[in-house]
Amino acid sequence: MLDDFMLRAALAGIGVALAAAPLGCFVVWRRMAYFGDATAHAAILGVALSLLLSTSIFAGVLVVSLLMAILVSLLSGRGYAMDTLLGVMAHSALAFGLVAVSLVSGVRIDLMAYLFGDILAVGKGDLVLIAGGALLVMVLVGWRWSSLLTATLDADLARANGIHPGREQLVLTLSLAVVVAVALKVVGVLLIAALLIIPAAAARPFCRTPEAMVLVAAVIGAASTSGGLQAAYWLDTPTGPTIVSLAAVVFVLCSLVDLGRRRLARMSSSDISS
Repeated sequence: MLDDFMLRAALAGIGVALAAAPLGCFVVWRRMAYFGDATAHAAILGVALSLLLSTSIFAGVLVVSLLMAILVSLLSGRGYAMDTLLGVMAHSALAFGLVAVSLVSGVRIDLMAYLFGDILAVGKGDLVLIAGGALLVMVLVGWRWSSLLTATLDADLARANGIHPGREQLVLTLSLAVVVAVALKVVGVLLIAALLIIPAAAARPFCRTPEAMVLVAAVIGAASTSGGLQAAYWLDTPTGPTIVSLAAVVFVLCSLVDLGRRRLARMSSSDISS
């Protein structure tokens, strides 16, 4: 059954969407969009180092993404505004990675596949890694769910309840590095942050609880990857960008629905008061 490349691609996309959903919600709640960008952009440096050292690309991307995320966490609040620090590190990591890739000799590199993903080339081994990574992230976030929510809501409240905010930040850092490593094949380093943020942002206006937001974000992400995969196949367009474009369309539609709902609520309240 897994000999069908479209089926493998769909399963890979759904696996990444399920792993990205809870992390995307925390990225939105904590306003960590640039943090996700910095970690994702470091992945191309991990690819270059893996090729230079003849090691697993998954392992290289995971290690470099994790090191970047930890470095950003350590440097935050030490004299630089967070958005400035993350902007510098994100684009510097991408630039160094591209330079390093250009220096790799004797290996044929499809740079576009790493930048924008190559989901149609997902093999059975890739599928196992994606499934394992997604399961690890979901187990890790589920295990620390209550503590992560408390630390996100209020660091002082977390400390009062015996929760160390730095430890919860480390859990998010590790999970984010895993998602970056497994999503590289699906959407590439330039679009990983978009797949994290857009489904969560689209789900936010319609959910009253954090759990509901994660569930809706997972559905939107899975639908975007599956629908984007089909659209790319029909339209002969790049798959990774098509997936993110469809997610962006869903976000716009959700925003319009929410705007219309708010206007109707204001009109109803003004009619009642008059």
